[in-house]
Amino acid sequence: MTSPVTPPAATSSAVTPSPDTSSVPPSLRQAALDALAEPDPCKKIAAVDRMVATLPLCADLVLHATQPLPGRPQRPQLVDPREVSVRSTQTQQGKAALLHAIAHIEFNAINLALDIIWRFPGMPDDFYYDWLQVAREEAYHFSLVRGHLAASGYQYGDFAAHNGLWDMAEKTANDILARLALVPRTLEARGLDVSPAIQNKLRAAKDNRGVEILDIILRDEIGHVKTGNRWYLYCCEQQNQDPVAAYATLIDIYRVSKPRGPFNVQARMAAGFTQTDIDWLNSL
Repeated sequence: MTSPVTPPAATSSAVTPSPDTSSVPPSLRQAALDALAEPDPCKKIAAVDRMVATLPLCADLVLHATQPLPGRPQRPQLVDPREVSVRSTQTQQGKAALLHAIAHIEFNAINLALDIIWRFPGMPDDFYYDWLQVAREEAYHFSLVRGHLAASGYQYGDFAAHNGLWDMAEKTANDILARLALVPRTLEARGLDVSPAIQNKLRAAKDNRGVEILDIILRDEIGHVKTGNRWYLYCCEQQNQDPVAAYATLIDIYRVSKPRGPFNVQARMAAGFTQTDIDWLNSL
């Protein structure tokens, strides 16, 4: 090993240049936080596209938000879930309202994936790369639904929406096990259950493109819920907790409505739920 070369001492007239940090890429987790804070949907999607696995990960770095989260446009107006009107999909406006609700879920899903990347340090590298993949697919889903909505003459923001998904993200902001149990394993898994019925409504309305888009979303969402299950089980093992018992406890602690059937058992099993999980759900 060669000895390091000692640089000559600077003279009193020397000026030490400031380091140029303009070309230094952010860490993947910082990029996720920045994308989450972006309010414009188009810019948010572009920011997600720029998040590549070659960015420094900095898994142990504790980050702090400096802007309101999540970034979102002024519209849609957010209201109580009970105030979101249900319209017949047999009308053009009613079908558009349904598509808008799906677009809003996908927009929130982008934010949820970005949030879990930046918020929780100290996880294995694959954890962050898994959720990066989820964020990219959710952005793709949102683009698909928003484009189909636009083809019907409507835009994202034209209908009121509720904030239930992000409310749960805020409630579980300090507990990675609760986040994994109550967002992907509960709220997003519910999407697996209801997708076939929504497809039937669109099929009855002769919206074949909408049915095709939901096929794509359902396929990918099985993978997203599987990712949630994978890391939920990992955290249970790390904390020496039984997965089913821990799940039941977290539902009670956070006062979450217990999942109700009918369940899409085939999709849930493909997404990593075990027969023990399904038996427990059916016992509720």
